[in-house]
Amino acid sequence: QVQLVESGGGLVQPGESLRLSCAASGSNFYINTMGWYRQAPGKQRELVTVINTGDGSTYYADSVKGRFTISRDNAKNTVYLQMNSLKPEDTAVYYCNAVITTRTTLQTYWGQGTQVTVTS
Repeated sequence: QVQLVESGGGLVQPGESLRLSCAASGSNFYINTMGWYRQAPGKQRELVTVINTGDGSTYYADSVKGRFTISRDNAKNTVYLQMNSLKPEDTAVYYCNAVITTRTTLQTYWGQGTQVTVTS
């Protein structure tokens, strides 16, 4: 069984920064991709960014390009999301997502979510 544990959410003012972390734990698994989704009140969950843990290639939603940066530490099975120049519209619950291969399955895992609130 693989678990994803997130940390780093909080309350900030517009223009400030936050850094989210997501660590995967378990045994006998390989992480194919890790990324972040977010869900604002009354809206559907949307993809923010994803990274291929093998070649490091990344994808960003247009709304966060140039402001958010995803990175990974493969040795720690951890992905980070550096969020700069935060805007009120970035307010949402942020969910870590990972596509993981184990001995027998290819499966998607989700973290529990961490709240990010941007307000003046």
